[in-house]
Amino acid sequence: MSTEHAEVQEKFQIRTDLALEAREALTEDGRQTSGIVLEEWEEAGGEVRLSRVTVENSRGARTIGKPKGVYLTMEADALWKNDGGIHREIAEVLAEQILWFFARMEISPDASVLTAGLGNPEMTSDSLGPQAAGNLCITRNLRKAGRVSAIVPGVMAQTGMEAAEIIRGVVKETRPDVLLVIDALAARSVRRLGTTIQLTDTGIQPGSGVGNHRNHIDRISMGIPVLAIGVPTVVGAAAIVYDAVGQFMEEIEEQERYRIVKELVEPNLGPMYVTPKDVDEKIRRLSFTLSEGINIALVPDAYIEG
Repeated sequence: MSTEHAEVQEKFQIRTDLALEAREALTEDGRQTSGIVLEEWEEAGGEVRLSRVTVENSRGARTIGKPKGVYLTMEADALWKNDGGIHREIAEVLAEQILWFFARMEISPDASVLTAGLGNPEMTSDSLGPQAAGNLCITRNLRKAGRVSAIVPGVMAQTGMEAAEIIRGVVKETRPDVLLVIDALAARSVRRLGTTIQLTDTGIQPGSGVGNHRNHIDRISMGIPVLAIGVPTVVGAAAIVYDAVGQFMEEIEEQERYRIVKELVEPNLGPMYVTPKDVDEKIRRLSFTLSEGINIALVPDAYIEG
């Protein structure tokens, strides 16, 4: 890779929070994926495609640009649809994966769980976490069934505090066994907007997908295991331009594609992110599906089939 090509790639980095997309980008560039293992299968009669990316060591982490750990991606085109039956099936698959991660992290079935809905509730594309937290079945206030609590820490512009600082204080005071965080993510591909759910045991860095880095929320910073769940709701303008250039100019070398993207994006589109026009309705459905999956996993006795 030439120095100029590397500089253009760095300046116009096509950001993604999805480990699966990061691995796909490595494959497209012909780079080695040593230390990165991919497993794929289907659930719910083929409605849900699952991909588990395991970053096994520090070499793999450097290559993919993600912390060492496990990243589980659920892809379901039906997440776009207003179909309660399909969303129920997806929620049940999500519940199974949450319990798989808990087993991997050695979290007992009766563990206490603090759920944090990250994001700005006043910004539709960023309100997934707060809306999902609002739909959870909270049981910590019930003497005989107390294990699930929730918090919506807001964003720094609203509170003057990092979400990580607020959550750390709540963790210290309430002493949960595990922290489950929900957040909106950024994708590299338009086709994954609202159709993909990612779970990871590496925690999360709020805002990293759009270049707005905040303090990490992970096992090290919180002192307890952290499971992060997210759905991409925005995609960078640079990614859209790059995909369009790739579709119409497949024969062009990678370096030339980046040069064209630089010329198209540099004037005005560099920091721009795009979200679907009906994102409000999609966020409402997605937040319900996420909360339903979490409720099935954490409060199975209170879950009513309906």
